[in-house]
Amino acid sequence: MPHRGSSHVSATARDGLAARLKRWFPEREFFMRSQGQVRFIRITSRLQMIVAAAIAAALGLWLAMMVTMLVSRYLDARDRERLLQREAAVASAETRVSKYRNGLGEVADDLQKRQDFIEKMVESHVGALPNDLPKGTVSDSSAEAGKTVKKISMELPEAAGLARIEARQLAFIEKLTRFADARAARAETAIRRVGLNPSMIMASNRGAQGGPLIRLVTGPGNDVDPRFARLGASLERMSGLEDGLARIPNTLPASLEYISSGFGYRSDPFTGGAAFHAGLDFRGPIGAPIYAAAAGTVSFAGIRQGYGNCVEVSHGNGLMTRYAHMSRIGARVGEKVAAGAVIGQIGSTGRSTGPHLHFEVRINDQPVNPRPFLEARPNVFQEGRAGQPASNRS
Repeated sequence: MPHRGSSHVSATARDGLAARLKRWFPEREFFMRSQGQVRFIRITSRLQMIVAAAIAAALGLWLAMMVTMLVSRYLDARDRERLLQREAAVASAETRVSKYRNGLGEVADDLQKRQDFIEKMVESHVGALPNDLPKGTVSDSSAEAGKTVKKISMELPEAAGLARIEARQLAFIEKLTRFADARAARAETAIRRVGLNPSMIMASNRGAQGGPLIRLVTGPGNDVDPRFARLGASLERMSGLEDGLARIPNTLPASLEYISSGFGYRSDPFTGGAAFHAGLDFRGPIGAPIYAAAAGTVSFAGIRQGYGNCVEVSHGNGLMTRYAHMSRIGARVGEKVAAGAVIGQIGSTGRSTGPHLHFEVRINDQPVNPRPFLEARPNVFQEGRAGQPASNRS
């Protein structure tokens, strides 16, 4: 009897669930009219339940995946945090105090190795610093640093090694500042020789900057040692001028026989009348490569009236170069190109009497004579980039 009662309760529960499901998913009937005929479509309760179950299963699977991903990210973040804590413990205050207590000589040896590493890193990225650097661009603390080392050696002999390392660091910072000033001066001279304003180049390079504020603290009381601040300013100026210099046309756009038409007024080859020619024409065979005259971003690649197949490269500071009459375009809009990169092939498309490259230099969309840029190329731009590692030169 108890078994029979249990079965009865179970059957009643199933019947109640089935009744609720039928109320939630009643049979539905739709009709469609097509070409004068009416068709009825019946959707059974069973089919609706299957579709609802499939959707619920998919939603459950998605939620399970999301939970798994969040748990995985949490575990990864926890593991990284533990790793950072272990790494920080290596150089904790207690560790450093222990080293100092064991002897300043060992600390001095560690700092000496660190200084050697810094100098080698700078040399690998910047190159060997020459000895004949200009003296007047930054202060020379060598004499005062020498007095400090002597005084500390007499009064605190155990700290003499640290004083010598500090003096060496200051001397290195000042030498690096003079080096940056010398390179900035060469780049500025090169920019002026082609008729451009270095201040305009610098202002353009500052146009898009950002990031978190990380203050440079090098002394007590959150003070910045002026020698470090001076180095930062010099490196920023050097970088801005050299980046701008790299974007000034300085590479021949093609290996060609000769210039067949110059910049300025000439007799138009089609009408015979006086006309203005906005660039230089270089004669060459069809299919010969055309090179970007400077680093930049391709701003146009297509057909322009009169120019035929044409590529334009923007170099910043309102500076743009145009390459026309191509037989084939080899660059796409938005592509970043280096000086000397192949961007197309010589042809005779557009308003042209024969295969050649029409090359323009424009500043704020006004044509300027390309000759000063190309004629300065062999010496001015090499001098302007003197002192850079070979891998940084275009």
